[in-house]
Amino acid sequence: MDYDVVITQASLIDGNGGVPYVADVAIRGERIQAIGPALAGTARHRIDGRGLVLAPGFIDVHTHDDTNVIRTPEMLPKLSQGVTTVIVGNCGISAAPVTLAGAPPDPMNLLGEQADFCYPTLSAYIDAVNQARPSVNVAALIGHTALRQNHMDDLYRAARPEESSAMRAQLSQALEQGALGLSSGLAYASANAAPAAEVMALVEELSRFDAIYTTHLRTEFEGILEAMEEAFATGRHGRVPVVISHLKCAGAGNWGRTVQTLAALELAARHQDVACDCYPYAASSSTLDLKQVTDDFEIFITWSDPHPELAGRTLAEIAALWQLPLYQAAERLMPAGAVYHCMAEEDVRRVLAHPLSMVGSDGLPNDPHPHPRLWGAFPRVLGHYSRDQGLFSLAEAVHKMTGLSAHRFGLVDRGLLKPGYFADLVLFDPERIQDSATFNHPCTPAQGIRQVWVNGTLSYRDGAATDRRQGRFLYPKHYRGETR
Repeated sequence: MDYDVVITQASLIDGNGGVPYVADVAIRGERIQAIGPALAGTARHRIDGRGLVLAPGFIDVHTHDDTNVIRTPEMLPKLSQGVTTVIVGNCGISAAPVTLAGAPPDPMNLLGEQADFCYPTLSAYIDAVNQARPSVNVAALIGHTALRQNHMDDLYRAARPEESSAMRAQLSQALEQGALGLSSGLAYASANAAPAAEVMALVEELSRFDAIYTTHLRTEFEGILEAMEEAFATGRHGRVPVVISHLKCAGAGNWGRTVQTLAALELAARHQDVACDCYPYAASSSTLDLKQVTDDFEIFITWSDPHPELAGRTLAEIAALWQLPLYQAAERLMPAGAVYHCMAEEDVRRVLAHPLSMVGSDGLPNDPHPHPRLWGAFPRVLGHYSRDQGLFSLAEAVHKMTGLSAHRFGLVDRGLLKPGYFADLVLFDPERIQDSATFNHPCTPAQGIRQVWVNGTLSYRDGAATDRRQGRFLYPKHYRGETR
C-alpha cells in the first residue's frame, strides 16, 4: 500500500475519550487511510512519532474569526495551537448574512470595520472563505444580532412582526446554504431588548434542518439561573439542541455558583440536548460595558477609540489619572475594549471538568491587546489543567476539543482518529505542551506543538506555518445542497 504520510509509533488519542495506544497512522490525500500497530507499505514521508501524542485537530467551537479567516488566512493564532477548525458566528454576531448602512453596531464591531461586512448572503461568505483558502476549516453560525441590524431601524426595542418574519426568512435561507444554526448575544444592548418570544420564533426555523442554538446568556451575573432557563425553554420550544456559550459565573457576588449552574445544566440534560463551552481562564474579554464597571475586580482596557494612548492600562489607573469615578472614566473611554478579571478559578475548573463542556477560545483577533486565550486556550487545557493540575486525563481533555465538539455541531468525518475521516491532525509533545501567552504578552505562540495537518496537508511544523493552506468551509450534516 502506498501512502503520502505515515506517522509511526505515536501515542494515539482517538478523540472519543478512549485509552491512548501506540500505533502508526497513514494519510493518503485528504483522509486517514489506515491505523495499525506497524503499517507496511511505502510512504512519501515517514515521521517518527515516538514519545509524542497524535490527536485529531482541535475544533475551536467558540470563535470570532469570521472576517479574519478571509483577511488573515494564515490564522497563526489558531494553527499554532493545533486548531484545525473554527466555528464562527458566535454570541449573536456574524459576518454573514449582513448588509450594513453604517458602522457595525456594538458588539459586531469586534469582527471588523464596515468594509469587512460585505457578505449579504451566507453563500457569498462561503465563496470568500474558499477563495481565501485559510489554513483552518471554517463552519458558521448565524448571529441573531446580525439579523436584527439587517431588518430593524432600532436595535433597542423588540422586533415587529414583519421584521421577525424577514429575519426568519433570511435565517432559513442561510440554513439552506450551509449554516450550523443560530447564535444569540442577549447580554448585549443591541439584542437585550429582544424578548424570549423573538428568539423562539427564529429557533422554530432550526428544527427543519436539525440545526443548533447557541447563546451568550441574557446575563452571566446574579440572574444567571433565570437566563439559563430562558435558553433551555427556547431550545424546548424549537426542539433543538442548546449550547450555552462560555458558561461562567461573572462578578464577585456570583463566585462559587457554578455548583448551581452546573446542577441546572444537568437537570435540563435529562430532558433535552444541552451542553456548554468554556475557556480556561478566570478573565473574560469583550467591548467595554458600563454595566460591568466595578471596583470588585480588575478591568484592563485593551483599546479605546477616543483615547488609544490609554490602551494597556487598567480602568482604575485611568480613573486616577483623570481624577474621575470609575464609571465616568469608562464613559469617556467608550467605545472601547476590556479584559474583566471577573471569575473565580474554582468556577473555571468546575465548568472545564464537567462532562457537558467543550473547549472554545472566544479569542478576539482584532483586539490590539487581545486576551491570551486567542493564542493559548487549547495548550493551556492540555498542559496546565490536564498534565500539571490533573483536572482530567489527557484523553478527556482531547475529547472536549475534538470528538465531543464535532458531534455537537454536526461536523461530518471530523474530530476522531478513524480511517476514512479527514486528516485533521496535531502531533504534540505531552511533556512540553504549554500556553505561553500571558495578559502582558498575549500574542505568544504555545510550546510543544510539533506538526499540524489540515485536510491531509502539513500546515504547521516546529513553530512556523508551512504556507500550505488547505482549509475550507465545512457544511453540517443537515446540509442538503451540493458542496462546492
